[in-house]
Amino acid sequence: MSGREILRIALAGVAANKLRSGLTILGMTIGVSAVIILVAVGNGSRNEVASRINSLGSNVLLVQAGFGSDVQLTQRDADALADEFNAPDVLRVSPVVNASGTTFVNGQETYEPSSVVGTVPAYAQTRSYDVLSGAMFTAEDVRRHRRVVVLGPTVAQSLFPGADPVGQSVRVNGSSFQVVGVTEVKGSNGQQDQDDIALAPITAVQDAVTGYGSGINSITVEAKSGEVLDAAQTEVTSILTQRTRSADGFQVINQSSIREVATASTDVFTTLLGAVAAISMLVGGIGVMNIMLVSVTERTREIGIRKAIGARRADILAQFLTEAVVISAFGGLTGVLVGIVGSQFQIAGVQPAIAAYSVALAFGASVLSGLFFGTYPAGRAARMRPIEALRFE
Repeated sequence: MSGREILRIALAGVAANKLRSGLTILGMTIGVSAVIILVAVGNGSRNEVASRINSLGSNVLLVQAGFGSDVQLTQRDADALADEFNAPDVLRVSPVVNASGTTFVNGQETYEPSSVVGTVPAYAQTRSYDVLSGAMFTAEDVRRHRRVVVLGPTVAQSLFPGADPVGQSVRVNGSSFQVVGVTEVKGSNGQQDQDDIALAPITAVQDAVTGYGSGINSITVEAKSGEVLDAAQTEVTSILTQRTRSADGFQVINQSSIREVATASTDVFTTLLGAVAAISMLVGGIGVMNIMLVSVTERTREIGIRKAIGARRADILAQFLTEAVVISAFGGLTGVLVGIVGSQFQIAGVQPAIAAYSVALAFGASVLSGLFFGTYPAGRAARMRPIEALRFE
């Protein structure tokens, strides 16, 4: 019997019981689409986590005093890290003074930004803050202790609703600061609104907000590239260990390590989602076996007649195997379409990102599922004796 004839008979068998075949195809569709959508959700989660980490700045090290340590970081520590001879892999160094909890006043409008940062201009480059209007404060502003400030969009909108804040003044702890710029929108990094920030010269913040001559809270270090980030961390650790004479007096947080941990976590999450979806596909495969067993039982006399007129065991086996694969392939195709369409919408706040391998894997698994679960019913049909099949009622 030719392959075309076997396929024709298989399609006729599927069409003979449209409702039953349709429900079986639906079960396989759900399994395939679940694999594609859930893997896409996991993939989208990983991309979102990576994006949030990258939004903090690329190739960044964060230096802080160790927990419970009496070591206090100073401007001289930051200057030492900027020494190109001792730290050749360091590109930029930004000392930071945090003044959170500070209230900004503009006439009748008052607002408390979630983050008030006293720093140097390099901080904006390291943390990828671009200026939408006005300009970033300069190194000269830092040197001359000028009281200027750059506002994030959230702060600017709260203090100057519907107006351009550039050139206007706000009072910070009773001191007047001139607004010289507004940053572009960055959005949330998952923990806080990155637009709810105010950036000012570190010297001005120390003078007017945190207290003259106070130390610094942290140092943000940017490596020259991602490839030398670990080398830069070694250089930073070595310099600070020599200066503080204590390896436990400070901690250096490596952004690449955070990314690796986050990626590993989301990979496990994606794997678990894929495993859950695979169970749905398994149930769909069992449904294929069930319908094929019912089909073999209902068509016992047909099998007997075909064998009596010369059909071989291989012909019967190929017929029912093809029928099972056809049902699974239909389910796989519709599942791929549903999965691709379903992945275009946000799910639990995550924008799914389709992984090409999941589409090929899900469709291939559906076809193999039909082949695997259709083998037993097809073998059972092929093993029937013509006489017993013809006697079946």
